[in-house]
Amino acid sequence: MRYQLLVFDCDGVLFDTAAANLTYYNLFLEHFGRQPMTAAQFEFVHAHTIDQALNYLFDGDQRVIAQAYQFRKTIDYGDFLKHLTIEPTLVDLLARIRPPLKTAIATNRTDTMQRLLEEFGLKDQFDMVVTSLDVTRPKPHPEPLQKILDHFGLDAQDALYVGDTDVDAQAAAAAAIPFAAYRNRDLRASYFIESLQELADIVAPAAS
Repeated sequence: MRYQLLVFDCDGVLFDTAAANLTYYNLFLEHFGRQPMTAAQFEFVHAHTIDQALNYLFDGDQRVIAQAYQFRKTIDYGDFLKHLTIEPTLVDLLARIRPPLKTAIATNRTDTMQRLLEEFGLKDQFDMVVTSLDVTRPKPHPEPLQKILDHFGLDAQDALYVGDTDVDAQAAAAAAIPFAAYRNRDLRASYFIESLQELADIVAPAAS
């Protein structure tokens, strides 16, 4: 077996969250009389924490950002679940590799991650979940990935991180963890995949 641990990003990897994120953050902008997100704004919020996203969307205006956090309390994230779709080969992949592989998530999401796992029946499919609430420095800092390695007592080369953005690639490089780029050939990566099912042949080629 080539790796002992497979770590996933969430947005754009485990789930197609593009429509949900677009709808979610545009709701904030609409509430404060702003224009919908541009492509560049969407690319940023897709990969960053909500703190970073709101700071970016509202140009660091702390008064408006504070109001945005109050507005967030009135939003039920369950309303956005209909905009999400699970990646089509994820469940089959997890059934194929677990055990013996350990699986984990390193995401810049905050308090919505567990809701997603519960709603899609994935709560017991990951041995560890690290969100931006669990670390001092979220991705692209390597702290989330290092926290996972430390938990399992593994070296960086024992793990593979799967992501789809430059933020993910930077975090993997900083943690010295091999990186698999999902549907994004513009990233620096050890592997490029178009389907999560391809990971089975990468992590355990002899058993595939």
